[in-house]
Amino acid sequence: MTPFRERNKTVIGGVGILAIVALLAGSFSIDTVVGGEEYKAEFTEAAGLAPNDEVRIAGVKVGKVLSVDLAGDRVQVGFRVKDAEMGNRTRADIRIKTVLGRKFLSLSPDGDGTFEPGSVIPLNRTSSPFDITNAFGDLSTTVEEIDSQRLAESFTVLADTFRDTPDDVRASLEGLSRLSRAIAARDEQLSALLDRTQGVSQVLAERDQDLTAFLADSSLVLQELQRRREAISRLLDTTTQLSEQLVALVRENRAELQPALERLRGVVQVLRKNQDNLDASLVRLAPFVRVFSDNLGNGRWFDTLVQNLTPPGGHFVEGEFGKDGSSRPTGGSAPVGGTP
Repeated sequence: MTPFRERNKTVIGGVGILAIVALLAGSFSIDTVVGGEEYKAEFTEAAGLAPNDEVRIAGVKVGKVLSVDLAGDRVQVGFRVKDAEMGNRTRADIRIKTVLGRKFLSLSPDGDGTFEPGSVIPLNRTSSPFDITNAFGDLSTTVEEIDSQRLAESFTVLADTFRDTPDDVRASLEGLSRLSRAIAARDEQLSALLDRTQGVSQVLAERDQDLTAFLADSSLVLQELQRRREAISRLLDTTTQLSEQLVALVRENRAELQPALERLRGVVQVLRKNQDNLDASLVRLAPFVRVFSDNLGNGRWFDTLVQNLTPPGGHFVEGEFGKDGSSRPTGGSAPVGGTP
């Protein structure tokens, strides 16, 4: 048998890549691999239900929606359910999952018999929810089609007709007339408000997943704060104790600290009075430090030029003086000894 190390590495790599791809594909389609029973349900409208939405029984997820198709004058929804017993009078309802319009399919098992796989739940055992997003859209469209001026005139005529009726009726109709005139005066603003409300509802519906993720993250933050509550409480207690100890320390040592602070204040005042002199000293110290550094920058010798060491007409002697007091002449007519 050929050892594993001596086999063709290209073949081994290709087989490994295929195995990894197969594992990834299986992980993404695990729900189809695991299986479950498929059923169908008929609805008068889809109400925003979409494939991959959840299927729940008593609030517990038991499957998902497979398809939402038009079948004549009704909508047929295909779904898969796993590990759930379905009676022969099972009911299906489309429910609202979030306030932004996400839906799920809710099943209510009922009946003594068995609901066979592939069976269809009829219309008389299904229901669809009221969609507020569509309601706002229909409301804005309806308001745009209303002739507010004619409506106001109609209410005014109605109020004039019933003017001689009892006071209660006449007051009610006059109130309706004023209301109609107010609505007519604000017609354009109301239309703009409804249009913007429809736009906001649509944006929120489109951002449903983002908002859901945001709420989930906020829940995680609150849970983490809950877990760290004891640590935060201990930190606050320790900080309180520290502040109390500092206050007590200052109170107990006030007699000793007061003279020290007064002396420090006097030193600061003296330094402030002599600030100009200090600045001038620092400025004048710079050339001295520079020259002194040049004298000591070549090693263990002082580089110095001694002038007027000989009578006029003689020679200048330039020497290097050691830091230990010795000398080494570098020019002139005579060596220079001694210390610098």
